[in-house]
Amino acid sequence: MSILEEHVDVGVPIDKAWDSLHRVENYPRFVDGVRDARTEAGGRAHLDVEAGGRAREFEAQVSDRSGERAMEWRTTGAAELTGSFSLQPIDKNHTRVQARLEYDPDTIRETFGGPKGFAQANAVERLVRSDLEHFKEYVERGR
Repeated sequence: MSILEEHVDVGVPIDKAWDSLHRVENYPRFVDGVRDARTEAGGRAHLDVEAGGRAREFEAQVSDRSGERAMEWRTTGAAELTGSFSLQPIDKNHTRVQARLEYDPDTIRETFGGPKGFAQANAVERLVRSDLEHFKEYVERGR
């Protein structure tokens, strides 16, 4: 299992960043490859994703540790992925968003295509970093 941790500092209060992460329907605005997303009953989310030229559907179980400002998720079914977002206040108008992703490199390659080994780790890292930067732009624009 590989673990990736990345963070971005955003220029909004922690409550605004927290609320934006919970609007699953807006994920297509800042998560590369997500074409549609919606919240479903029982703490689940459904995502339609296009990656590596292929369309995929994913279900994820989402749970919050609200007092800690942490949101954990795991896919159900194929392509087992586990991750979390945790938020820490920097000051009253700035928040650090920490993303953590646990994945099996072979599963990622089989599901989404792409390179093997070190090149794949670099590709996953670039994708997560890019999504965090897109989240920063999204939340700071206030949409």
